[in-house]
Amino acid sequence: MKKRTLFEKIWDSHVVVSEPDCPSVFYIDLHLIHEVTSPQAFQGLRERGLKVRRPDRTVATMDHIVPTRNQNAPIADPLVSRLVTQTGINCREFGIALYGLGSPYQGIVHVIGPELGLTQPGMTIVCGDSHTSTHGAMGALAFGIGTSEVEHVLATQCLLQRRPKTFEVRVGGELQPGVTSKDIILALLARIGVDGATGHVFEYTGSTVRSLSMEERMTICNMSIEGGARAGMVAPDDTTFQYLAGRPFAPKERDWDRALERWRELPTDEGAAYDCSVELDAGKLDPMITYGTNPGMGLPVTGRVPDPGGILEPSRKNAVTRALHYMGLVPGQPLLGQPIDVVFIGSCTNSRLSDLRAAAGVLKGRKVHPKLRVLVVPGSQAVKSAAESEGLHKIFLEAGAEWREPGCSMCIAMNGDELQPGQYCISTSNRNFEGRQGKGGRTFLASPLTAAASAITGKVSDVRQLLAS
Repeated sequence: MKKRTLFEKIWDSHVVVSEPDCPSVFYIDLHLIHEVTSPQAFQGLRERGLKVRRPDRTVATMDHIVPTRNQNAPIADPLVSRLVTQTGINCREFGIALYGLGSPYQGIVHVIGPELGLTQPGMTIVCGDSHTSTHGAMGALAFGIGTSEVEHVLATQCLLQRRPKTFEVRVGGELQPGVTSKDIILALLARIGVDGATGHVFEYTGSTVRSLSMEERMTICNMSIEGGARAGMVAPDDTTFQYLAGRPFAPKERDWDRALERWRELPTDEGAAYDCSVELDAGKLDPMITYGTNPGMGLPVTGRVPDPGGILEPSRKNAVTRALHYMGLVPGQPLLGQPIDVVFIGSCTNSRLSDLRAAAGVLKGRKVHPKLRVLVVPGSQAVKSAAESEGLHKIFLEAGAEWREPGCSMCIAMNGDELQPGQYCISTSNRNFEGRQGKGGRTFLASPLTAAASAITGKVSDVRQLLAS
């Protein structure tokens, strides 16, 4: 039999109908929805007189535009209030489980999926959000879809999809102190660019990936879309199974044993071929940071802003030129020491308990720079509760940071948490597009360690200097 990759095994087992030169009818195991892209889809169902095909395969939460200051108070913004209310109405009418405001399971959709055990190896998972690739860390094929596709999945539990190609990212070597999984993905994007994997699905392999925790793997898979990939995946292993065991929606007893048998068959067969491959040496990586207006514009935190004059390819040269103008940076400028105004620790990329522990470890016994604003936003109610039980919130508050309720917060700036024009922010989120975190706001993407170190100094900093002191 043909040797197959992890992606190929999952793809082959979910194709319902395949015809030459046509998209395949592709079955979806789990559909995650939220309050921004789902209301229009439900209205489309009503107008067409359709029901949700598999309400038991759909799970909803509220995360994108919900406030993170006080979720018990009435929502002041009338549009946000309307969307939140309508999401509750839609879920009740169509029989869909909703973890909304007030639920102990509420949180960012890509955080609660894995932590509840909804996300499982071998699944196909979609959501009306670009960073659905996060769930690929569990050995699932997960990708974002548009609003019209959300409606299509609700109605049919299927999608029309063309088969992507495969792209192996092999990471070997041992991460050095101060270097994290966020730095791995930023280094990859800096190497291949934001369109380097267009039409492909990443599979992250190698000894470094195997040594990472599940939450670290989620960070890497989360930003796969930023390299142009349709999805990002890590083959399930004992780390995956230990993470899943006992979670609310994970299989139980005999079902667990049968699931393990299936899941152990998923990893890529020895000798299977990928369409493309790249290797990274994790031992040679430094903490990374972006300088421009897409996640591929990254460099080591000790590096200097590139000179567009040295870039031959016209479109890339123009993109860097425009980015430097927007960011207010000049060629050759070191990023170390660049003053900042805000630090944001949160988002579906880096808002899990291990991220908060890492940031708190740097901030403990120290103070946030007096001219700085620091927001720490846990990814879910479960993360918030766990962090508070460990006293992490006290570390943040005593340092001078703000401790918030779960939500997407400043990552998307649709919820009252945003930058002012011209402000510089070090953010642990996934996108640094123009205006992404607020009109005229300027974003440097970095790890929780780099963000926490910079919060103390009030400028872009190398966390390794603090760790060594």
